[in-house]
Amino acid sequence: MIETFALDWLQQREPADHAARPEGLVPVLRDALPEPGSTAIRVTDLGSGSGSNLRYLAPRLPRPQHWRLVDHDRGLLAQTRAPCGGVEIERKRCDLAAEPARALTGDEALVTGAALLDLVSRDWLQRLLSVCFTQGAAVLFALSYDGRIRWSRPHPLDADVEAWVNRHQRSDKGFGPALGPIAAATCAEQLEALGYQVQIRPSDWWIGAEQAVLGAALIEGWVGAASEVCPQRAGDLRAWGDARARALASGTVELTVGHQDVLGWR
Repeated sequence: MIETFALDWLQQREPADHAARPEGLVPVLRDALPEPGSTAIRVTDLGSGSGSNLRYLAPRLPRPQHWRLVDHDRGLLAQTRAPCGGVEIERKRCDLAAEPARALTGDEALVTGAALLDLVSRDWLQRLLSVCFTQGAAVLFALSYDGRIRWSRPHPLDADVEAWVNRHQRSDKGFGPALGPIAAATCAEQLEALGYQVQIRPSDWWIGAEQAVLGAALIEGWVGAASEVCPQRAGDLRAWGDARARALASGTVELTVGHQDVLGWR
């Protein structure tokens, strides 16, 4: 089964997502897209959720645009709205795990996705990128977790938690063995092998006391993932999580979570 995400989690993370996105990729992407005109630029957003990627990108790209939002969650798709004028949206419920090419129409100028690639397998990604290359589409995959969980002040269990979380990230999320922390680097390698020009930029989350609710949700998820990998340390992990959440809320520590954005164009 494909991993699913609750609407409240997506809403919690959206401000951090948008703040982390590297603005330097936007002019490169704009130059790679067709000149604006009477025909809308066609974009397919894979794993679109409630439309965060749409809300970030659409106002920054030439208009008119036609966005095809693809997700397996009908409820999340129903939350999506065009964020600005000159943007038309189409919603498509689709099982992305079955065959990535089925999610595409063949006439996209851009295929994009956010917080997606760390869930998919190497083979799934290769099949998707091959189709994108054949049709000449640019690709932009944002906010792929890269394995870095960094605290401004250390705790003895930090390194173990990071290692166990990253092992859990490589488990099957519905697409086969997940790429997890190597997703962005793998995507860049595969794009270059196909003949794309590629840029990869950091899109790290920075989380302080102002984002303590998001941080607490992250910590809870990490404790659960690490406990699955190392159940004999579950008690220690709960204590670590409680201590880290308190310190984050009080402002005595700050947290950086590593992500990367990958852009490929012909």
